[in-house]
Amino acid sequence: MALTHIVNPILYPSHTIPRRLSAISPLKTLKPQFSRHTTHHAHALSRRLFLPSVSSIWDAITGGGDSNPREAIAAIRNGMQLFRQGDVSGSVTEFDKAIVLDSRQKAYLWQRGLSLYYMDRFEEGAEQFRLDVAQNPNDTEESIWCFLCEARLHGVDVARKQFLEVGRDSRPVMREAYNLFKNGGDPEKLVSDFSSGQASEVFYSSLYAGLYYEAEGQPEKAKFHITASCGSPYGQRSDDYMASLAKVHCLCRNWSSGLL
Repeated sequence: MALTHIVNPILYPSHTIPRRLSAISPLKTLKPQFSRHTTHHAHALSRRLFLPSVSSIWDAITGGGDSNPREAIAAIRNGMQLFRQGDVSGSVTEFDKAIVLDSRQKAYLWQRGLSLYYMDRFEEGAEQFRLDVAQNPNDTEESIWCFLCEARLHGVDVARKQFLEVGRDSRPVMREAYNLFKNGGDPEKLVSDFSSGQASEVFYSSLYAGLYYEAEGQPEKAKFHITASCGSPYGQRSDDYMASLAKVHCLCRNWSSGLL
């Protein structure tokens, strides 16, 4: 590989993690805390199991410059843990610290975008998700979260006109969620279509139905579905980062069902 390309994540295709490919440093094995989904079932895995950079190799070759990639990765881990614990503000502080330590991390910090949404910093959140999709144009969930941020800024109609189109998701539930947000539709149908599906599909259909209702300004329906996602078996037992997000969502909205 040319040295000019080594700063970018190395992508390894996997039959168990289609489209959102693994970005793994060759110097270390994948750590669960960098994954949005950590489950023992391959079919429920995210399209991207994420380790933020291969900057350790780059720094070993170049001398590192002003970057501190190992400290940046530690800050990202801390930020993710704080978010899981419900400390959204603290998580943003850690993610921002990671960017200061290694500016290359910013384009991949989808975790930061999620935290910014819950701090009502929607413009910054949308920017973060657009940066992420620019690096990974097959990222369904970042496209949806960009829409959610921009809907809060400009309204649903404007957000839909500038919706980020991405590649086809391998997960049926996320394909349908993507089409729902992109084109509009009935979130109840999303839930109904996957009510007898895998545990992860039940969780994700409820989560994204609730998020759709929130974007539409229907908080009671949003509460019904997002608390249902928290109470589902997958929401209760999975180490998926998005299962933690559903609980954080409830905490931020003062819905007791989401208590961590």
